[in-house]
Amino acid sequence: MLRLENLSKRYPTGELALDDVSLTFDQGQVAALIGPSGAGKSTLIRCINRLVEPTAGRVFLRDVDVTTLGRSGLRRARRRMGMIFQEYALVERLLVMENVLSGQLGYVGFWPSFLRRYPQPVVDQAFRLLERVGLDGMHDKRADALSGGQRQRVGIARALLQNPEILLIDEPTASLDPKTSRQIMRLILDLCRERGLPAIINMHDVPLAMMFVGRIIGLREGRVVYDGPPSGLNSEELTAIYGEEDWTGTAHDDEPEDEPVVGPASVPSPPAPELEAVPPPARRAVP
Repeated sequence: MLRLENLSKRYPTGELALDDVSLTFDQGQVAALIGPSGAGKSTLIRCINRLVEPTAGRVFLRDVDVTTLGRSGLRRARRRMGMIFQEYALVERLLVMENVLSGQLGYVGFWPSFLRRYPQPVVDQAFRLLERVGLDGMHDKRADALSGGQRQRVGIARALLQNPEILLIDEPTASLDPKTSRQIMRLILDLCRERGLPAIINMHDVPLAMMFVGRIIGLREGRVVYDGPPSGLNSEELTAIYGEEDWTGTAHDDEPEDEPVVGPASVPSPPAPELEAVPPPARRAVP
C-alpha cells in the first residue's frame, strides 16, 4: 500500500534527519513512530507527502512514485493522504463546519472554496463525520471556542473528508490530558478499522503507543532501530531507541473500559439541514 525505499533527508545545515529508511505499510495497518526528539519522526511523515522534500530515496503510494510527481500530480496524490496535525492547524476564526469543509480544498476550484460553496453531498458528508467524531450539533461553533480534544476531532473529520487512502498523524495527543489522549487514540483506531485505513502516527508517549498500536517503529538518529509488536519493546529495545534509562514499568496493562465518547458508527445520520450555496446577503452554504 505504502512503500518507502532508502529514504534519506539531509537539511541545508548538514543535519541528517533520515538515514536510508525502508518501510512497508499494508492496507489497514496502524503503526506508531517513537523515538527521542530529533530522531526524524516528523520528518519521515512529511517526506511521505513531500511537505519536506527527501534528499534521496523513493515513496510509493499504491505503486505511484510520489517523489517523481510534478505539481499537479503531487496535488492529486496529497488528496489521498489525510494529515492530522499536532497543533490542529485550524483557522481559529472560522466555524467548525468551515474548517471541516476545507478538507475538500484539493477537489474544488479556487472560487468555490473562496466563496465557501460546496456541493450539498459534501456538506452532508461533513455533518455525518462531525457526528461520528463526537461533535454533533457543534458545526456552527467557532474553532477558537473549542477545547483541545474537540479541536483534534475537527482535524480528524477534516482529514476524513478528503476520502484519503492513508492517514499521516503527527503527535495527535501532545497537547491533551491523559483521558482525552486515550479517547482520541481510540477514535483514530476505530475509524481506521471501520474504513480499512492504514495510519502512521508520530508519538512521544510510549506507553500510550504500546496500549493502542499493533506495530511500533523506533527511530534513533534518523535510522530504524526497532520495528515490531509492542510485546517485543523490552528494556533492551527501549535503550537502543532512547539510550540508557530505567525502563521498569514503561508498559501499561490493557486499556480499561471507560465511557464512550463518539457517536455510533453503524447508525445513519439524520438528514443534514439544507445549506444554500449563495453569497451574502443570502444564506451561505455554511451556517
